[in-house]
Amino acid sequence: MAQCVQSVQEFIQDSFVPLVAALCSEEAERLTRKNNLGFSELVKPFCRLTSEVHMRDPNNQLHIIKNLKIAVNNIITHSPQPGGIRKLLNDVVSVSQPAEGLVTNVITAGDYDLNISDRSVTASVPWYNNWKDTLMELNASTFYSATTPWFEAYRESFLQSMPASDHEFLNHYVACMLVVSSSEPEPVEQFLKLSQEQHRIQHSSEYAYPKWFIPNTLKYYVLLHDVSAGEEQRADSVYEEMKQRYGTQGCYLLKINSRGSNRGADEQIPDPWSQYLQKNSIQNQESYDDGPYTVISNKNADHLISDGLDNDIQDGLSNNFKAHPLQLDHLSDTSSSFDGTDYIRTTSSLHESKKTSSGTPHGACLTLTDHDRIRQFIQEFTFRGLLPHIEKTIRQLNDQLISRKGLSRSLFSATKKWFSGSKVPEKSINELKNTSGLLYPPEAPELQIRKMADLCFLVQHYELAYSCYHTAKKDFLNDQAMLYAAGALEMAAVSAFLQPGAPRPYPAHYMDTAIQTYRDICKNMVLAERCVLLSAEILKSQSKYSDAAALLIRLTSEDSDLRSALLLEQAAHCFINMKSPMVRKFAFHMILAGHRYSKAGQKKHALRCYCQAMQVYKGKGWSLAEDHINFTIGRQSFTLRQLDNAVSAFRHILINDSKQPAAQQGTFLREYLYVYKNVTQLSPDGPLPQLPLPYINNSATRVFFGHDRRPAEGEKQAATHISLDQEYDCESSHQWKELEEQVVAVVNKGVIPSNFQPTQYCLNSYSDNSKFPLAVVEEPVTVEVAFRNPLKIPLLLTDLSLLWKFQPKDFSAKHNGATKELACGNDMIGAEVIAEFLINSEETKLARLKLFPHQTGELHILGVVYNLGTIQGTVMIDGIDPSIGLQAGKFVYNGISVRGRQDLEIQGPRLNNTKEEKTSIKYGPDRRLDPIITEEMPLLEVFFINFPTGLLCGEIRKAYVEFVNVSKCPLTALKVVSKHPEFFTFGGNTGVLTPLNPSASENCSAYKTVVTDSTSVCTALMSSASSVNFGLGTGSQPEVIHVPLPDSVLLPGASIQLPMWLHGPDEEGVHEINFLFYYESIKKHSKMCHRVLRHTAVICTSRSLNVRATVCRSNALEDEGKGDNMLVFVDVENINTSEAGVKEFHIVQVSSNSKHWKLQKAVNRFEDKDYKLASRERGKLCFKAVRCKNSGENYTFADVVFGNEQIISSASPCADFFFRSLSSELKRTHAQSNIFQGAAKQSFDEAVRLIQKCSEVDLNIVVLWKAYVVEDSKQLILEGQHHIVLHTVGKEAFSFPQKQESPEMVLLKFFRPENTSLPTRPTPEQLSNLIKTSLHYPESFNHSFHQKSLCLVPVTLLLSNCSEADVDVIIDLRHKTTSPEALEIHGSFTWLGQTQYKLQLKSQEVYNLQLKACFVRTGVYNLGTHRVFAKLADQVTLFETSQQNSMPALIIINNI
Repeated sequence: MAQCVQSVQEFIQDSFVPLVAALCSEEAERLTRKNNLGFSELVKPFCRLTSEVHMRDPNNQLHIIKNLKIAVNNIITHSPQPGGIRKLLNDVVSVSQPAEGLVTNVITAGDYDLNISDRSVTASVPWYNNWKDTLMELNASTFYSATTPWFEAYRESFLQSMPASDHEFLNHYVACMLVVSSSEPEPVEQFLKLSQEQHRIQHSSEYAYPKWFIPNTLKYYVLLHDVSAGEEQRADSVYEEMKQRYGTQGCYLLKINSRGSNRGADEQIPDPWSQYLQKNSIQNQESYDDGPYTVISNKNADHLISDGLDNDIQDGLSNNFKAHPLQLDHLSDTSSSFDGTDYIRTTSSLHESKKTSSGTPHGACLTLTDHDRIRQFIQEFTFRGLLPHIEKTIRQLNDQLISRKGLSRSLFSATKKWFSGSKVPEKSINELKNTSGLLYPPEAPELQIRKMADLCFLVQHYELAYSCYHTAKKDFLNDQAMLYAAGALEMAAVSAFLQPGAPRPYPAHYMDTAIQTYRDICKNMVLAERCVLLSAEILKSQSKYSDAAALLIRLTSEDSDLRSALLLEQAAHCFINMKSPMVRKFAFHMILAGHRYSKAGQKKHALRCYCQAMQVYKGKGWSLAEDHINFTIGRQSFTLRQLDNAVSAFRHILINDSKQPAAQQGTFLREYLYVYKNVTQLSPDGPLPQLPLPYINNSATRVFFGHDRRPAEGEKQAATHISLDQEYDCESSHQWKELEEQVVAVVNKGVIPSNFQPTQYCLNSYSDNSKFPLAVVEEPVTVEVAFRNPLKIPLLLTDLSLLWKFQPKDFSAKHNGATKELACGNDMIGAEVIAEFLINSEETKLARLKLFPHQTGELHILGVVYNLGTIQGTVMIDGIDPSIGLQAGKFVYNGISVRGRQDLEIQGPRLNNTKEEKTSIKYGPDRRLDPIITEEMPLLEVFFINFPTGLLCGEIRKAYVEFVNVSKCPLTALKVVSKHPEFFTFGGNTGVLTPLNPSASENCSAYKTVVTDSTSVCTALMSSASSVNFGLGTGSQPEVIHVPLPDSVLLPGASIQLPMWLHGPDEEGVHEINFLFYYESIKKHSKMCHRVLRHTAVICTSRSLNVRATVCRSNALEDEGKGDNMLVFVDVENINTSEAGVKEFHIVQVSSNSKHWKLQKAVNRFEDKDYKLASRERGKLCFKAVRCKNSGENYTFADVVFGNEQIISSASPCADFFFRSLSSELKRTHAQSNIFQGAAKQSFDEAVRLIQKCSEVDLNIVVLWKAYVVEDSKQLILEGQHHIVLHTVGKEAFSFPQKQESPEMVLLKFFRPENTSLPTRPTPEQLSNLIKTSLHYPESFNHSFHQKSLCLVPVTLLLSNCSEADVDVIIDLRHKTTSPEALEIHGSFTWLGQTQYKLQLKSQEVYNLQLKACFVRTGVYNLGTHRVFAKLADQVTLFETSQQNSMPALIIINNI
C-alpha cells in the first residue's frame, strides 16, 4: 500500500472514537452561525486532547489514555442511505487529486516514489538487471510522491459514514451535549426541553436512528455566551443556577464571539476549520432518500470518442482544490457516473455547499482566546464528564456480567481460567449454519460483553477489550450468530494488534474469517470492506505486503467499481513496496485500477493510473500493451478535455513501429484525427501543430536549384547537367569540383579567389552544406522530401506544400556596406501545391515540392504543411472529391482530414577536427534549406547534334553544339573544361594558314584536304603551325578551352551552333567524359560570379589499329652538311574484330610534327598507292627522318601521303588533336617520371644531361586512316588518326598507353641508407649515342696476289659528334676478334699505320679519318674491329666507354 500520513495505530484510534451527540437550541445555533459554523463544526478542530488522561479499570488499576480524540456530531434521525454514501465517497475521491506540478507530460506521469535498495533486490530477483534502470529512474525522480491522499480521504469518509449497527456499539453515542444560549429568556427551561427531546429520540420507538450506547446516556449542559452581544452577569447567574441543578461536573459556560464581525478585519486569525470542513461526513448532509433517484445503466461509458462527446462539462470542483496537473483547462467531468450508475436527479450536493462556503471565512468573530476556551471546554467535558461516565459504565457492566455468570472476582480472572484450560476447537466457517439473521435482545449478556469490550476499546484499554471480544466471540459462535461473531473476531484481531508490548501476534486468521463471514454469509460488503482496510493497514505495517495485496485483491468485485479501483491501486503499491519489488505486477494492477476508475466515472484517477503504469511498460518492447495504454490515456484525456495530452497519447500509438493489424491501426488513426480536429477547432487561428504521420527521413532531404532538364528533341541531345533523378557519386562530385576550380583559376590568372564557393545544384546528406547555398531569382527551388508510411493502411496527403520564411534583401544596392532590406509581400515566393499525394501501406515515397522566388533575399525552408487523411483501399486514386465524400475514383474518402505540419530539421555532420570536438559531441550546421536568393543571372542550355555514342579508337567525328541563352541576361566568357581535352575540339585559328580547296573534302571529310599531284609522292609535304593557335600556349591549361562565340557574347534568347570534332579514345571500352561549361554575366554580381553547366558524354569505343613506332640512327652519313638523319619504323596492325562492320583500314597518310625533326620520305614505298589492312593484317612502314631548321616555337609538320589527297595535318582538327594528345602525353610522362625518378632527376649534373640528350629525340608521328563501313546498305567512310610520341632512340613507342604490370611480391628488405650519394652514371645506351661512326669502303675489292702479296684497301672512318658539347675521342685499332666463330666466318686482317688516334670533335662536328687495311689472301672480312672511346672534353675518364658498332662492315677481297 502507499505511504500514509498517519501510523497504523493512529489511524485505527482515529477510526474508532467516542461519539458525542450535540442538541442545540435555535438561539445557540444562531450564535455559532455568526462564524459560518455549526456547533459541531465549531468544536471539531479542538476534539483531540493535548494531554494524557487517567482512568481506572474494573480492577482499580490506573490506565493511561494518550492522544484521545472524541467526535461531536449533530443528531440526525434519518439513517444515511446507500445511494447517498456512494455519492459522498465518489465526491471525496473525485475532489482529492495529486498536487499540481508533479507530472511533466502525459507519458511520463507518475506520483509515487520507490525506495528500493540494491542489496535487497539483486540477490532475490533474477530479472532485476532488466528493470534496474526503471526502478532507479523512478527512485531518483523528484516528480513523484508515495502518498495517495484520495485513498485516505475515501477511507476516512467511509469509516465515518458507516451506519450504526445493532451487532456492535462502536458508533453508538456515549453522551449528548445540550447547548443553550445565554441570551434566551429562560435558558433553564430550554435545557429541560432539550433534555426531553433527547430522551424522546433515544427511547421512543418512532426513532430507530441514531443508536445510543446505554439507556442512561450522559447529558452535558453547555451554556453558550456571546461575549460581544450578551450580558456577562446574566450568563454567570444562569451558570450558577445550572451548577446547582446539574452539578459542577455536568455543565459548562462557554464564552465565544469575543470579536465583533465588523471590526478587526485586518487582524489575521488562523482558520483551523477549513481542513475539517473539506473532509465531509455523511452527518453534515441532508438525508438521502432512495425514492427520488432514477438509476440508469451506464452501458455507453466506453463509447467511441468519434461518436461525439458532451463538451459542456461543468466545473464542480472547489477552488481550494488543485486540479490534475495534466489538465489543460479547469473543466472536470463531475457529472459522470459513480459505481456504474448515473443519477438523473440529486438533492443539494456536497460541491454546491462548498461553493457557497469556500469563499467565506470561518471563525470571524472568534479570537485566539476563544480558541483556547473551546479547547478548554472539550478538555473539561472529557475529563469531568465523559471519561468518568465511561469508567462508571465499564464497572457496572463488569459487575452485571460477574453476577449473571456467577463468576468470581472479575472478568480478568475468568478469562485466565478460560484460556488456561483445554481449548475447544473452533468450527470452520463452512460448517456453520447461515444464522446471520439471529438477533439478541438489548439486555442479553452476550451483548453486554460486547458493549463492555467496545467501551474498553474506545478508551484504549486494549487488553481488557481483547478479553471481552474473545469471550463474546465464543458465545456468538456457540449460538451461531455469525454477524455478531464476525464483529467480535474483527475487533479481537485489532485489539490484539494494538495491545502495548505486543503480548501476542496479530491473529490474521481472525480477520480472514470475519471477512469471509461478512461477505459470504452476511452479504454485507460494507463491513467486509472495513475489515479489509484495517487488516491491510496492519499487514502493511508488518511489511507483509504480499498478504496485504492478496487481501485487497480478494475484495474487488463487480458491485462497486470505485472500491475495486481503490483497492487494486493499493495492491499495486504493495507490490512495488515489497522487499523484492514486483514492478510488472504493480503496472498490471495499476491498469486494472485505471479500468475500474474509468467505470466508476473517476476519469482523472483513471488517467493517472494508466500514466503510472506506462512508466513500466514503455521501452520494453511490449508494443501491444503500450498501444492499449496510450489509447486509453488518449480517450481519458479527451474526456477530461485535455486535448493536447490526448493528441500526444494517440501520437505515440502512431509513431511507434506498430504490430497492430491494419483494421486496428485504422481505428487508432481515426481516433487521432478526430481528437486532433477538436484541438484545431478550439484555436483555429493558432499555429499548426506537428503531425506524427507520415515519417520524414530528414537526412534524405535533397534540394535542387534550377529548372528541370529538357528531354532530347530528335537528333538534339540536351546536356545531362544534374537532376534529382541522378544518384550522388562522391568521386564524380569531387571531379566536378576540381574542374570548376581549374577553370576559375584560369579565369582569375592562376589564383582561386578566397570567397570561391563551388557550385552545387543538388544538395544532399553527402554534399558540403556548411555554407548558405545560392539560388537565382525566378528559378525554382525544388525540395525532395522522403515520406515513409509505417502503417499497414494507406495515407492520403492533400494540399501538400512547403512551409517557408523569407526575408527580402537587395544585394545589388549597397548602403554603407550593408545590404538593403525590402518590405515583404505575399507575392515574393510562389509555392507549388500537390493536390493529392497517396502513400500506400509501409511505402517510402518521394515528394518533390517547388518554390518560385520572385525577389532576392534570404529564404528559410521550415518544413511541409498538408492535410492528413485516410482512404479506404490500397490502389492508386483516380480522383477524389473530399467535399461530398463519395467515390469519385476507386476509393471513398472517409471525411476525416486534419491540417498540420512537420518541420524539416536536418542535423549537420559531426565535427571531428579539433581536440575539443573529438572529445565531445558537436555537430556542424546544415544549411541546405537556407538558400540565398541572388539577383538575376544568365542561364545556358547546351544541345548536342549528331553526337555519337560509339566510335572506333582514334576515329574523328564531326558534330555540332548548340548554345542557347534562355535567360534575360547576356552571357559571356563561355569556356569548357574537361579532364580529357584530347577527346574534342572546337577548331583552332588556322583558317588563314591553309585555304580550303573546293575540290577537297570529298565524302564530307572532317579534315581539311588538298588534292596532290603525282610528283609529290616521294617526298613529304611541309607546313608549320604553333600550339598557340590551338589554345595551348605557354603556361596555358590545355583542359580549359575557350568556346569561340561571336563577339564573345550570347544575348538573351539567342542561340548559336558551333562545330565540334570528336576523337575516339585510344583505349577500347566505355568512357565517361565530363564537360563543364563555364560562363559569366556581363554585369558583375556580389554573390554569384559565374555559373556552370555539366554534361557527361558516354562513348563506347571499339578497337581499330594498333600502331607502334621505333626510331634509330641511320649509319649512312650522307653529304647533307651535318649528315644527321634517322630511320623511323612504323608498325601498323588491324586489331578490329569487325564488330562495327569495318572491312578494312586504309592508311592514307603518315605525318610527323616536331620542332627538330621531320619525315623526309618513305623508304619502303609500295608501287600501289593504296595501303590497306584487312582484319588481323599487319604492315611495316619505314621512313627517313632528317633534322629540320629551327623554327622557334613553331612545329614543323611533314605529310607523307599514300593517296590522292593530302590532309593538312597542321590545320584543324588534325593539329588540334595532335597538340591535345601531346599535352596529355607530356602530362602523363611527367607524372610517371615524378613517381619513378623523384629527387634523383634533380641530382643530375649538366654533363650527364648532355649525354642523355644525345639519345633523345623529339619526334611525333600521326597515322591517318580511313575505314569503310557498311551500315543500312550504305557505305560510310570513317576517318581517324593515331599519335605516337617518340622520345628515345631505339625505344619502342605505342599509340595507346601500355598497362603497367604489377610488380611481383618480394620479401621486405630492411637496409640502412648510405649518407654519401654517388653521382648518377649515364646508361651504356646513352653513352653509345654520344658518337656516331660510319665506315666508307668498297663492298668488294679486286687484287692480284700473284703480283703483290699484300692487298691494301683505303677505308674512311666518319666520326659524328651527336652532342652539343666538345667530345674527346680515342680510336683504338688494336682490337682483334678472338671468338672462334667469328674467325671461321670472317678472316683476319691488319690495320696499317697508326694504331691509336686521339681527336677532339666540336659540337655536331663530322670528322673523316683515313685508314688502310692490309689483307694477305682472298675472303670476306669484317672491318668493324676498331674500338672508339669517347668522353666529354672537360670531364675525367669516369664516363669513358666503348662505342661499338652493332652492324658488321663486310668487305670481299677477290683475286684477279
